[in-house]
Amino acid sequence: MTNQNVIMSDPRSGFDSSLLSFSPAVPGPLPQPGRFIAVPAKKSFKNIDSADAARITALLDSMRASSPTRRSSETHENLKSWIVRHPSALDMFDEIIALSKGKQIVVFLDYDGTLSPIVDDPEKAFMTTEMREAVRDTAKYFPTAIVSGRCRAKVFNFVKLSELYYAGSHGMDIKAPVKRRNYKKGSNQSVLCQPAKDFLPMIAEVYKSLVEKTKSIPGAKVENNKFCLSVHFRRVEEKRWTELAEQVKSVTKEYPKLRLTQGRKVLEIRPSIKWNKGNALEFLLESLGYANSNDVLPIYIGDDRTDEDAFKVLCDRGQGFGILVSKTPKETNASYSLQEPLEVMYFLNRLVEWKRLSSQQRYQRK
Repeated sequence: MTNQNVIMSDPRSGFDSSLLSFSPAVPGPLPQPGRFIAVPAKKSFKNIDSADAARITALLDSMRASSPTRRSSETHENLKSWIVRHPSALDMFDEIIALSKGKQIVVFLDYDGTLSPIVDDPEKAFMTTEMREAVRDTAKYFPTAIVSGRCRAKVFNFVKLSELYYAGSHGMDIKAPVKRRNYKKGSNQSVLCQPAKDFLPMIAEVYKSLVEKTKSIPGAKVENNKFCLSVHFRRVEEKRWTELAEQVKSVTKEYPKLRLTQGRKVLEIRPSIKWNKGNALEFLLESLGYANSNDVLPIYIGDDRTDEDAFKVLCDRGQGFGILVSKTPKETNASYSLQEPLEVMYFLNRLVEWKRLSSQQRYQRK
């Protein structure tokens, strides 16, 4: 790990040519025949070669896979078996608390789909007042970080809590609160990590190109998240997805140092550096003084494919656990699950109440 008190900006290291074509963050089984709407075998793409056509077809398949049509009976049976493997964090709360004995809990939270509902217009993904209070209370007792694909400034404007750590742009823009609690031996100096800083001019250039290319597709929205870009297609009719994929690919193929990944009804364009939400989690743990510590229990709650990088880090560390927010079965490295943001709020409130009671009991014994 690098020193947490310096700006990291070395995009020249870590380039991977295999990232020039699309690949999902979390590979899963191939869709069953008829499960998704297939691209016709003889589909022709405008002014592109066969290799690009194949990449666009793969991209379309992944876009459709982000919103599959499931039969109710199939979903019910799959969900029952999936819950056995990834039980509710609310149902298993006592077990989670038992694992935290003698350890400092550190809380990491995604934003969209975790603290706020997924909405058609990304500019209106507001969290409730009750959720904000739950997050504020959580930060009183535990180091708490928001780790989001949004740019750091935008997610801060949604959350509006200055006592939190914020990691925007999928962890490529990290900043600690100016005034924060001394949870352990972490430095009190300002923490700023921006490993993709040198990509800013390129990202700005690609943003302008994508806005121009997609403006004729109703419902498409390009969001500038500073160190990465998001092309939202939640409001785009499926019959226009082929055109959207073509336009996005026509831009990104001119920038081999950028890669294209898939989220929930969103295409992500980001620098091809070895940095993701998992790296952000490790960086923040180091900043807090828990880099090689056994007395910490990281809890990461998220709903998106990009959160799997953080779930995997926790699995590899054999320390802490991930909680996936989802109503449907998904391949995941998370240990537990919650169905929706409302359950996330209930879980955070239970954490806070448990900590309050245990603190009162220790005080009374003195």
